[in-house]
Amino acid sequence: MRGAHVSLTDTGAAEAPSVPVAPDCSGSADTGASALLWDNEETLDLRLPAEFTALRASLPGQTASARNADPLDGIQTWGPTLTPVGTFELVPASLDRDLPLIHGWMNDPVVAEFWELAGPRDRTERHLRTQLDGDGRSVPCLGMLDGTAMSYWEIYRADLDPLARLYQVRPHDTGIHLLIGDAAQRGRGLGSALLTAVAELVMERRRACTRVVAEPDIRNTPSVTAFRKAGFRCRAEVDLPGKRAALMIRDRVRREPS
Repeated sequence: MRGAHVSLTDTGAAEAPSVPVAPDCSGSADTGASALLWDNEETLDLRLPAEFTALRASLPGQTASARNADPLDGIQTWGPTLTPVGTFELVPASLDRDLPLIHGWMNDPVVAEFWELAGPRDRTERHLRTQLDGDGRSVPCLGMLDGTAMSYWEIYRADLDPLARLYQVRPHDTGIHLLIGDAAQRGRGLGSALLTAVAELVMERRRACTRVVAEPDIRNTPSVTAFRKAGFRCRAEVDLPGKRAALMIRDRVRREPS
């Protein structure tokens, strides 16, 4: 599966390597369907090894209460938020309720090109169950726009992910993955509007989080452009399994696209 994260099995996350020179990542102005699709970044082995748990406890700001809390501060309680394109809400996915819908999206040829989860239903189920049965550091969600499910999101703790090895991570950095599943909603410029709303929602509901990160394929210039329009800046190019990615970061204080 392209872009899948590997399991963190050693103590390498304690010291993030120096960040590579940031690419231009200027992207293009293409607003076609591909601009609203982001590559799958499946987070595997969602139970943290003991070594990493101990290292996490030593990070600044990791109090006992913080270590024992929900890693993502209760996404199910975040509620709706108003956006320029309608009322949006992240709703944690349920296998019983949402598997048929998400499976259908994953088998849309446009989605499958990026996420590579097309195939039988049990493949999508395994992808969801890995997160749902994990330790809570990655949560699959439906994106509801004016009450209609139209997108799929994964909100995850980037500081607890192997991605943390590849940049100067801060405690509580939060990552996002997104696909627009409803074909009728593609090509309407929703990507940057929803990315803006979710980044702001994350930092409003997660007060300890100062940055939201993402890693679109560096070749997917419409995707990079959408993130830039949402206030993210390309800080580096990083090598992930199956792709070279643009490391996009949005700080708590929004930076206007340059």
